[in-house]
Order: sequence, then C-alpha cells, then structure tokens
Amino acid sequence: MEPSRDIQTLLDIMAALRHPETGCPWDIVQTFETIKPYTLEEAYEVADAIERHDMDDLCDELGDLLLQVVFHARMAEEAGEFAFGDVVEAVTRKMIRRHPHVFARSGADTPEAVKLQWEEIKQAEKADRHTRRLRRGMPQEAGSGHLGSIQRSFPALVEALKLQERAAKVGFDWSEPEPILDKIEEEVAELRQALHDGDRSKVADELGDLIFALVNIGRHVGTDPEMALRGTNTKFRRRFGHIERELEAGGETLDAASLDRMEELWQAAKAIERQLT
Repeated sequence: MEPSRDIQTLLDIMAALRHPETGCPWDIVQTFETIKPYTLEEAYEVADAIERHDMDDLCDELGDLLLQVVFHARMAEEAGEFAFGDVVEAVTRKMIRRHPHVFARSGADTPEAVKLQWEEIKQAEKADRHTRRLRRGMPQEAGSGHLGSIQRSFPALVEALKLQERAAKVGFDWSEPEPILDKIEEEVAELRQALHDGDRSKVADELGDLIFALVNIGRHVGTDPEMALRGTNTKFRRRFGHIERELEAGGETLDAASLDRMEELWQAAKAIERQLT
C-alpha cells in the first residue's frame, strides 16, 4: 500500500489495521472510550501547532486528527451504526443548511445576523434530533434545563465559558467588565481567608470561584481564556528555558540554584522579551 492524497486510501488503511485476523493487535482491541483521550490530545496538538505558527507541524497534526475521525467512523461501521461517508454527508448537509445566506442566497447579510440565524437553525436541529431519538426508543439526552446541553466532558475552562455564554442569552450576565473585576477582588479576598483558616475544601471551592470569575472577564473583553492560558504556558516554558540555559552556561544546575538566582534569570528573560517587542 502506497501513500496517497485520496481519502479512500486512509479508509483502506484503517480497515486493514482493524481486520480481526490480519490487522494490528493494538488497533483491533481499541474502543470508542479507549480512543477518546487520543482524539482530545490530537486536537490540542493542532492548537499547539497553530500557536507556534509551524505549518509543517500543523499539516502533520491535522492528519493525525483526521485519523481519529476515520478510526471512530470505522468502529461505528463495524458496529453497524454509520460509516465515514455518513459522517461526511452529515456535516455537508449541516453546513449547507446552516448557511442559507450562501447556498440559497437568502437570509442573513451581516455577521451578527449570521450568528443569530446559526443559533436558530441549531435549535431547530436539536428539536429534530430529540424527536428522532424518541422514535428510535433511545433515552433522552443527558442534562435538562437551559444549561443541560453544555457537555460536562469539556475541559473545565471551556465548560465555564459555555455555561456563561448560555446564561447570558437569557440576560443572566454582567453588563460591563468593571463589576467583574470587583467580583474577582472579592473572590481573591475569600480565597485569602480560606487559606488563613486552613480549610482545604474551602480553598478548592474559592479557587474554583476565582477561576470562574477570570473566565468571565475574559469573555467580556473578547479573550478566550483557554487560549490566553495556553499563551501564558508557552511564555512560562520560554522563560524557564532561559533559566536552564543560563545556569548550564555558568556551570550551575537547577537543583543547586537558589530561588533568588532563578528569579534574577527570570527577570532577565522578561527584559529580553521586552527588547524584542
């Protein structure tokens, strides 16, 4: 079998890997649940390549993410549920249906109107999906109420953002960013008190409240908290790497270096970054 630009080759490779007699022993025993962590990991690696502006890595990671889709589709086909072609048909149907202003030349003509139209179509799809599930005798979807459709499986920052966005749709929201800053200061004070009291359970509770409030300010100023934190993680890696390199160049080690010495190098890394911007 040779590499190819044709998606069918990838489908054939996955079928060969999953063949019960001649396939790969590892691939054969995988399930939706065992593959799920890899799917999430590949999505994060795509995001990482984008943040690093590495187009070679992005091409490679998108391929890995596509492989995850093919893997899940193959397992579903083996179970008699759906095949890769059904996945493609479903998403093409969805995109055509959700963009009548493009494919039917009718409807929304501004970004704001497009977003509103998108949400209306999604709600109609949700109602239709619910009806189909009932007809098939399937249990109702998990969750209820206005926030019921927000998946608990999302990363915590993403879940917090989506919960806030959904609540805001019915007016449960701050009108401007400034009061959220007051709320953040309030949560910091409560966290300080919990730390002073030595109540580990209360510390965890107050820390969660503080992070939730930080997500809220990010949402109000148009900054995705997940991407903001990933940016800070990248910055931390870069500055800590500077500490390691400088210590090594001077014949020192991380284990032996004092906190004051590492702080000195940290501030030097920050100064270098300021000069480059």
